Amino acid sequence: MNPKVVQRVSGLLLMLFSSTMLPPLAVWAIYQKGEAEPFLYGFLITLVSGFCTWFPVRKDRSDLRLRDGFVIVVAFWTVLGAFGSLPLLISTQPSLSVTDALFESFSGLTTTGATVITGLDALPQSILYYRQQLQWLGGLGIIVLAVAILPMLGIGGMQLYRAETPGPIKDSKLAPRISETAKSLWYVYSGLTATCALAYWLGGMSAFDAICHAFSTIAIGGFSTHDASMGYFDSSLIELIAAFFMVVAGINFALHFLALSGRQFKHYWRDTELKSYLALLTLGIFACFFGLIINGHFETPNDALVDSIFQVVSFATTTGFTTVDHSNWPTALPVLLLMASFIGGCAGSTAGGIKVVRVVLLIRQGARELKRLVHPNAIIPVKMGHRVVDARAIDAVWGFFAAYVGIFALLLVLVLASGLNPLSAFAAVAACLNNLGPGLGSVASNMAAVSDPAKWSLILAMLLGRLEIFTLLVLFTPAFWRK
Repeated sequence: MNPKVVQRVSGLLLMLFSSTMLPPLAVWAIYQKGEAEPFLYGFLITLVSGFCTWFPVRKDRSDLRLRDGFVIVVAFWTVLGAFGSLPLLISTQPSLSVTDALFESFSGLTTTGATVITGLDALPQSILYYRQQLQWLGGLGIIVLAVAILPMLGIGGMQLYRAETPGPIKDSKLAPRISETAKSLWYVYSGLTATCALAYWLGGMSAFDAICHAFSTIAIGGFSTHDASMGYFDSSLIELIAAFFMVVAGINFALHFLALSGRQFKHYWRDTELKSYLALLTLGIFACFFGLIINGHFETPNDALVDSIFQVVSFATTTGFTTVDHSNWPTALPVLLLMASFIGGCAGSTAGGIKVVRVVLLIRQGARELKRLVHPNAIIPVKMGHRVVDARAIDAVWGFFAAYVGIFALLLVLVLASGLNPLSAFAAVAACLNNLGPGLGSVASNMAAVSDPAKWSLILAMLLGRLEIFTLLVLFTPAFWRK
């Protein structure tokens, strides 16, 4: 690893991130509510810190290697979360402790959507906008945005792209140059955000709410500008619009790009992961709908159907928007919703969770082992569509799953040790490791009641979930540091 190139790139990225504190200043200027100082001071501190990091090594022109990429991604996400908390820490509305400001910042950037803030409706628009913007930037990854810009500064980006991007699109470029790949992803991401904002506005939201909720919908974040989340609008149309765009954002963005660039939609129909993703959502919606009907938790069957569609899609894609208090539903349904978040969306999307492609491979590998019990000498390949999956890919999936279970168990013990009851602790770890947001029990609506030690464990869970565990864990292996 080359410390100088890591320092140089981190400084440049930090200076780039400082500019994201300027749009909230514009929002403050429009509404004239709250304070401008938190964003102004946050901008200056972040910019100066980035400059001081970059300046001593500005002349270094060493190549960026894969190991450097992993270190930069992990270090920058950690530093990014810390500097992103500055406006929340400096502001008097809301008044947050250091732990709470860091928790809110990391929750936004990792698109988890768990919050420690109550009284959102009374907060200044600049703070509300800033929270939503954090999620939008974290959605596809600030690193991928930087990859499109770094080549202009003489820094290659493929190593960052592989370290940051989850799932199978790690090793496939959508365009010949990595900068073009990153730009392609951001064009799709920005286009979907603009379309979602327009749909919300036409559906009855104010322009401010439409933009803010489009940010968190496409990022699959779940932050809202209201304490009641999407329930504030009391509109089936808005809920269905949200559900549609949450489903779209949970699909591999490479498929969106291929469909839009070639105006051919065959890539969707041929993708096994996408078909499995839609099938799981459909099964979840029907299970939830019949559960509500049987238990009488609805005013009309139409309300039950809309609630089922919205809640299942919100949890299964790990967005975390809510319209009703799901913890009051029949016991099996809240647990079903939480379990859906473990699967999450497609790889290469903004969703969290284990990812559909991994779950499909685990199921097919398990089915193969059952067949081998009957036919020990048979050669039975595992396929995705018509393609045989490489044994190394299956090993990687099992390795990820084992690491996921181990990390979950460790974090659960740490949170339980802080005094949280078992149900709330399990739900809190699941909500943060899966980048979901809402949980069950005392953390069903927010994390304000969680102790500070537990919040630090949950911040770690958010980072592990956002970086898909291995990107962070690899730094703690001796082999990574050997030359």
